[in-house]
Amino acid sequence: MDAPLSGSHGPPPLVPAALRETLIALRRDLHEHPELSFLETRTSDRLHAALAAVEPARLDRVAGTGLIARIRGRDPGAPMVAVRGDIDALPIQEATGLPFASRTAGVMHACGHDVHATWAVGVAHLLARDPAHGDVLVLLQPAEETGRGARAVLDSGALGGVRAIFGGHVDRRFAVGQVVAEPGPLAAAADAFEIELVGRGAHGARPHEGADPIVGAGALIGALQTIVSRRLNPARPAVVTVGSMHAGSAPNVIPERAVLSGTLRALDADTRQALHDELRRIAAATAATYGLLATVKIELGPPPIVNPAGPAEWARRAAVAVLGQDAVVPLGVLNMGGEDFAYYMEGIPGCFLRIGAREPGGEQIPAHSPKFYAAEESICVGAAVLAETARIASQALAEGR
Repeated sequence: MDAPLSGSHGPPPLVPAALRETLIALRRDLHEHPELSFLETRTSDRLHAALAAVEPARLDRVAGTGLIARIRGRDPGAPMVAVRGDIDALPIQEATGLPFASRTAGVMHACGHDVHATWAVGVAHLLARDPAHGDVLVLLQPAEETGRGARAVLDSGALGGVRAIFGGHVDRRFAVGQVVAEPGPLAAAADAFEIELVGRGAHGARPHEGADPIVGAGALIGALQTIVSRRLNPARPAVVTVGSMHAGSAPNVIPERAVLSGTLRALDADTRQALHDELRRIAAATAATYGLLATVKIELGPPPIVNPAGPAEWARRAAVAVLGQDAVVPLGVLNMGGEDFAYYMEGIPGCFLRIGAREPGGEQIPAHSPKFYAAEESICVGAAVLAETARIASQALAEGR
């Protein structure tokens, strides 16, 4: 399979030709050498060298393998904004056939973070050439896939003084040159759960002597799907997914325990709490029905992303300025995926974008698929749009708008 170059397709180049080639080479290198959350040591070193070439005012390590480059603005006293790119990969065996496919068995950039990291470097280059009104922090964040990276950055205090923050995600549902920059919900809260069912082990020939957790687990899996279909207002989107079930060690043995795990997703706080409450209620009731004991653990993940109107308008204006009025498109669906950028927006106004990554004639390959890749021209789109967003936001904040 040839690399899906888009240099002969799509919009005109949005960054200088030499920079474009530098960014493509960087992306390919990152894609070939993916690293998992908080293990991004080579990735971090490679990105450190790429950012050092911009000669930022400061370049610091943060949250272990993360980086923050401070790009000088025209007015050192003006409000500061931030642009974030994430850098970690996923535990998936790549099947793209790209000439720069992952060289690490069982690990790949299946969610486009190689592109996000690269366009963040592009943002630094573009803002160094044409600065924003105030300083801009370019943040390269580790461990988005585990939902822990943003919290680690915030806990470090490195974003103190930031007045607005922006980021984006490649999306093959949209063509290269299309951007979603709109107010309202853009990602869901994504919490993880584990349910342990404990019964009594027995011989498979004498089930009456035991309390079978596998039968109880089967009933529970079906019952959990009634939370969304029968317990929630149909106008409130939510998803309950059981992603794993482990029990037993032999075909003729009824085990003592079964463990289910999965995720709960919602777009608002009330629905999120209802999912938690119903999960616990149904687990306890189903366990009691089958003579089992249920233990439920829920691990809170990122909250929802809900873009506020002001920062969303700054991002929309930037996309129009860079790409034209027709390039800004609606999301068109409710995205129930989680994104730890939401942690930043709990305390800092901002906007999260979806940036088209499908080359002309390309398939709508889902993220987290072994065949996922982002068209290379999306690097230039992301860099140009996010750099212009930083300029517009910085100016608006300085003027009190």
